[in-house]
Amino acid sequence: MAELMLGNKAFARGLYEAGCSVVSSYPGTPSTEVTEEAARYDEIYCEWAPNEKVAMEVAFGASLAGKRSFCGMKHVGLNVAADPLFTCSYTGVNAGLVICVADDAGMHSSQNEQDSRHYAVAAKLPMLEPSDSEEACQFKKKAFELSEEFDTPVIIKMCTRVAHSQSIVNTGERITPPVKPYEKNIAKYVMMPANAIRRHPFVEERMSKLAAYAEDCGFNRVEMGDKSLGIITSSTSYQYAKEVFGEKACILKLGMVNPLPEKLILDFASKVDKLVILEELDPIIENHCKTLGLTVTGKDVFSVMGEFSQSLVAEKLGVALPQAKALDEPLPNRPPVMCAGCPHRGLFYTLAKLKCTVLGDIGCYTLGAVAPLSTMDMTLCMGASVSAVHGFNKALGGEGGKRSVAVIGDSTFMHSGMTGLANIAYNQSNSTVIILDNSITGMTGHQQNPTTGYNIKGDPAGKINLEALCLAMGISRVVVVDPYDLAECERVIKEELAVEEPSVIISRRPCALLKYVKHEKPIAAAQDKCVGCKACMRLGCPAISIREGKAVIDATLCVGCGVCAQLCKFGALV
Repeated sequence: MAELMLGNKAFARGLYEAGCSVVSSYPGTPSTEVTEEAARYDEIYCEWAPNEKVAMEVAFGASLAGKRSFCGMKHVGLNVAADPLFTCSYTGVNAGLVICVADDAGMHSSQNEQDSRHYAVAAKLPMLEPSDSEEACQFKKKAFELSEEFDTPVIIKMCTRVAHSQSIVNTGERITPPVKPYEKNIAKYVMMPANAIRRHPFVEERMSKLAAYAEDCGFNRVEMGDKSLGIITSSTSYQYAKEVFGEKACILKLGMVNPLPEKLILDFASKVDKLVILEELDPIIENHCKTLGLTVTGKDVFSVMGEFSQSLVAEKLGVALPQAKALDEPLPNRPPVMCAGCPHRGLFYTLAKLKCTVLGDIGCYTLGAVAPLSTMDMTLCMGASVSAVHGFNKALGGEGGKRSVAVIGDSTFMHSGMTGLANIAYNQSNSTVIILDNSITGMTGHQQNPTTGYNIKGDPAGKINLEALCLAMGISRVVVVDPYDLAECERVIKEELAVEEPSVIISRRPCALLKYVKHEKPIAAAQDKCVGCKACMRLGCPAISIREGKAVIDATLCVGCGVCAQLCKFGALV
């Protein structure tokens, strides 16, 4: 049956049809929906793991047990999972193991713009790259076959545009392969040095076989057109090339981007007058072509940064574009802000008021760096705030700990913050860590985590008690505050910064967008009492604006949190 599907939904459909049994992932845009959609199939066990490393190890264990398995993540998540990734390349698999990594060219929702193809090359693993929803589904099914045929994990690289665009998918039925019996094999699966060194030749031989396979596999195809121009491309760049040139160019579309074919590329190049390499981010295909002695146009024209588009491809390759109508006035910028009623807003306002140095982390709360709060000094990677504040305070000595804090979300704390806190407790720095517990993984669209008490399907699950965990890790000072109570937040932060020992503050209030959260009556601005001091505007709440010199509150946005009323000295906000 033909169905219009989001790329990520199509990917999940491929998991279902291929008979995948176990899925373990950590949410990360633009990959999140793959696992969310897979969880809709009762035939597949799905879970959110605490982090990507755990997810990959779970998937490996399921493969070892003889059932097809999968784990998904965004590009920076693969950094976290790199340890098991490189070694399971050596062990190989039992049943098929497929890994999805979703790159984010243009950094729509990421802290860097890395190209995951480097991981496939470095780990010596095959990588497939679909260009639309149909391929996302079909490649997924074929990836399991490839994994089992060559005894290897297989990486499928998605990107933002393929993951979050829609196209027609021809769906099929689920075919569940028989369980592959587990057989004890110490030489294959126990990667102590003596065994690992014997597995390395297997990896090299496997890559040679895969390179031969790539020459005439179904993932790569040639589309002949006008021979004056030949384009070698993959992923969403293929779509741009087709939209710009149609039949006016020859195209070698690569669906398998590691290992890359040699004979196929050389044969294609021999048939065209000019060769262009069209690929987002790093020149992986281009460098391969150059090692084959080919003269190509690539990153001398196209940037190694950002997303491509049809317009950009046309411009760089000298194709005339139709004139677009220009707007009379430029559109105003709409910077991202915390939602109205966001529980993080009051806490960050207090930190700004106290002029704290705030070492931040990855989550909705990263928006604390945005004006007018502007209350964040560093964001590096998941869990880095906790480790960094320890180093920061150890470097500065006693006074550093009296004005610096780390902030980290509940999900991020479970992901990578616990080891940093263990380091603080073990090596005893005067550090204050604030866990922003909004009872959900908010940034990626409300996924459950080990602190919420629910699993991916919304059913009751094990729940980590953050207070008990911090105490068990050796932190004797653990206090819970309501971030809507500004006075209490200020009192507690001052108190914990003053003590000469590690401490944890848990700022607890559910995300205002959660369905079960009951909102208070919207705040109203009394125009006769408002003096236009704009104290309320310092919160950066999107429900508050100034009109004709007076505060106005949008009742359709306001959730009645009352934080703004605590700032008004004139009683105008009630």
